[in-house]
Amino acid sequence: MSKKRILYVEDDETLAFLTADNLEQHFDVVHCNNGSAAFQLFCDETFDLCVLDIMLPDMDGFEIATEIRKRNKEIPIIFLSAKTMKEDRIKGLKLGADDYLVKPYSIEELILKIEIFLNRSQKNIEKSQSKYILGSFEFEFENYSLKNDKKQITLTEREASLLKLFLDNVNTVLKREKILTSLWGNDDYFSGRSLDVFISRLRKILKEEASVRIENIPRIGFKMVID
Repeated sequence: MSKKRILYVEDDETLAFLTADNLEQHFDVVHCNNGSAAFQLFCDETFDLCVLDIMLPDMDGFEIATEIRKRNKEIPIIFLSAKTMKEDRIKGLKLGADDYLVKPYSIEELILKIEIFLNRSQKNIEKSQSKYILGSFEFEFENYSLKNDKKQITLTEREASLLKLFLDNVNTVLKREKILTSLWGNDDYFSGRSLDVFISRLRKILKEEASVRIENIPRIGFKMVID
C-alpha cells in the first residue's frame, strides 16, 4: 500500500529536518519552507493531509489554510506553532484546522494525530457514494467511467467531478457560484466560461438518455433532473 502524502510547511531548517525525518518513516512527506510556494504546490499536486507552521515567509499558515479550505473542505490540516495564545488556537480551529500543536511538540503525538485524521478522512471517503445509476448508464466516479450496454465513456476528472456533484444533488438547484467554488476554487469570469463548456460536454454525452437532463435555471444555476 502506498504511503499517505503529507504537505509539511516549516521554515525552521533544523526543526523541519528532524520532523520530516521522523514523519518519512511513516508517510510520503513533501517539505516546503515558503508559504506562497507551499500553496502553489498544494494547487498543483495531490496530498492527503497538511501540516502547517503559522509564521512563514510570504503567506503565513493561517492564510494558506484559508485558501486551502476554499478549494478543499475535507483535507485534514494540523497547525504547528510557537504561538501559545488561546486566541491563536481558536483562530486556527475556526479556519477549519483539525488540530493545533504548540512548539515544542512531541513527534510521537504528531504522528499519532496524523494517523487519526488520515483514518477519519479515509472513512469519510469510503462513505461517499462512488457508483450511480442514471437512466441506462452506470457511473463509477473513482474510474471516471460512464457505461451502458452499448458503450463505455471515460470522462475527464473535471467532467466526472461535475457529474458527481449533480448526482449528489439530483432535482436540486445548484447555484453557479457553489459549483465553481466547489470544483474550480473560485467563481471568476474565466471559471464560469469553463463551467459552461463542461455543462455542454455532459449534455452531449447524455443527449440520448431521455430520462436525464441538465436544466438551466436563469440567473441562478443548474439542476439535474432524472425522471
